[in-house]
Amino acid sequence: MRFGIDRLFGRVKNYGFDPFSGHLFVFLSKRRNRAKILCWHRGGFVLWYKRLERGRFRRTPRATDGSTLQLDSTELTLLLDGIDLRDVRRARTWEPKKTA
Repeated sequence: MRFGIDRLFGRVKNYGFDPFSGHLFVFLSKRRNRAKILCWHRGGFVLWYKRLERGRFRRTPRATDGSTLQLDSTELTLLLDGIDLRDVRRARTWEPKKTA
């Protein structure tokens, strides 16, 4: 977790993502007790840092390639709150019938 904004920016680019997209890029420490979130916002980068005093962030669901994973805002909130996403079930959402 020694990386600052510039090195995290490089990591995001190396994975093939656009650091200026406004997306949140989350990095977890090896022990998963620390998280950094990098985001581009209004002409500059923002770096959030959270350290858990007890417990670990649950890195679920697992990334298929072992390195990157997309989360929606709800999943990110649960991750940062320390909730294991494997124990969470979502209700099915209604979608209109597709017209041909």
